[in-house]
Amino acid sequence: MNSQVLVGYSSSSSEDETNTAEVLGRYEKVQGKNSSGREIGKAKALHDVPQPRSQVCLPVPDSVLNMFQDSKEEHHCDDSARHGGRMRNFPHERGNWATYVYMPYETSEEFFDLLDLLLTHTRTYGLSLVRMEEFHISLSQTVVLRHHWINPFVQSLRDRLLSVHRFFCVVDEVKVYTNQEKTRTFLGLAVSSGHMQILQLISEVDRVLEEFNLQTFYKNPSFHISLAWCIGDLSDKLNGRCLQDLQEMVNRFEDASVLLRCPMQQICCKAGNKIYSFPLR
Repeated sequence: MNSQVLVGYSSSSSEDETNTAEVLGRYEKVQGKNSSGREIGKAKALHDVPQPRSQVCLPVPDSVLNMFQDSKEEHHCDDSARHGGRMRNFPHERGNWATYVYMPYETSEEFFDLLDLLLTHTRTYGLSLVRMEEFHISLSQTVVLRHHWINPFVQSLRDRLLSVHRFFCVVDEVKVYTNQEKTRTFLGLAVSSGHMQILQLISEVDRVLEEFNLQTFYKNPSFHISLAWCIGDLSDKLNGRCLQDLQEMVNRFEDASVLLRCPMQQICCKAGNKIYSFPLR
């Protein structure tokens, strides 16, 4: 009897191997029959051999497909209409964080009463100013930090400010400012007392900025709290008679001397949407 090799199918289970052996035995029994019988037996044997298990491809979960979307390059389009007409000082770039250092001003109900009076009066001159969302005295320009620089920058600031003591400053002089690009105009209250202490702070902050090759603060700065802003250079409309009226309103405001005497108790650094605080001694 000529032996023939039956091509088997691999299986991971012993049960499949047993079934294949049984089929081989049945196939060998029909080998002695005529050629027609052998063909029938062969066909039957092949039919009885367990077929390989089909490999079903399961769908990849969405959670896996979306794992690396954040790493893809994103296209960011600045739309000034979404920010009240304001424009960026530098283009948006992934991994860059707009950063600045400042002294926060703690507002009160009386402060907003005064602010409402001032803004109402500016409307009589055909001006419509938008109240600031938060109030502070800037100690740096807005600079760009790479994400991996933030922690070293913050730590360097912390080290520099360890020996700085708390102090008071007075902000009671109404002034008009514009940004460097002349695209926005600001109404502010300038510092009239505490100037030297702020200059000492600026010196420490500038040293940190220099460590990271970043732009230091303005030369001959006018320290102030910005109160409100508008689009464009409208300084001519605010200066003159309007500015005199606003100053008189501040001078006559009840308890203005107490309200505008500000305790400087901490320094803050804002990098992107994160705020770091450094209490003064």
